[in-house]
Amino acid sequence: MSITFGHINIISKDWRQLSRFYQTVFACIPVPPVRKQSGPALENGTGVPGAELEGEHLRLPGLGDHGPTLEIYTFREQLDRPQPVPNRMGFGHIAFQVPSVAKSLARVLAEGGSAQGTIVSLPVPGKGIITFVYAADPEGNIIELQSWSDLA
Repeated sequence: MSITFGHINIISKDWRQLSRFYQTVFACIPVPPVRKQSGPALENGTGVPGAELEGEHLRLPGLGDHGPTLEIYTFREQLDRPQPVPNRMGFGHIAFQVPSVAKSLARVLAEGGSAQGTIVSLPVPGKGIITFVYAADPEGNIIELQSWSDLA
C-alpha cells in the first residue's frame, strides 16, 4: 500500500454551521454519512476520556471523487484555544486556489468570515505571480485565498 493524503480536521463549535460556510464559499460537497462516534475505541484512539463527537466530511473542490476531505467535528466536551494567528507555531492555515482573490474574500466576509490582511501580489521566481490574502472562517480558522498568474 502506498501512502496517500486523507483529510484535514477542524474541531468546531458548531459543525453544521461551519460546514455550510465551506459548502457555500468554496463549493465543498458533503460526503455521507454524518459521523456520530463515542465509546472506548474513540476514547483510546484520540486519548480523550469520554470522547463523543459528531460531524461530517466535505469533499474539497477540484480533487475528484476520491480526493482528500475536510473533516469538521464537534466534540461534546471541548477545550478553548487561543485565537489563531498566521505566525503561531503548529498548523497554520488551509489554502484554496480561487479564480478571483477579491471576489472570494468578499464571499468569505459575506458569510461571516473575516480578513486577516490585505490582498497583495508577489512574484515567485520560476513560478509566477501569486495574488493572495489571509482570511478566517467564522470560527477564526485561517484560510489563504490565492491565485497564480504568469510573470510579466
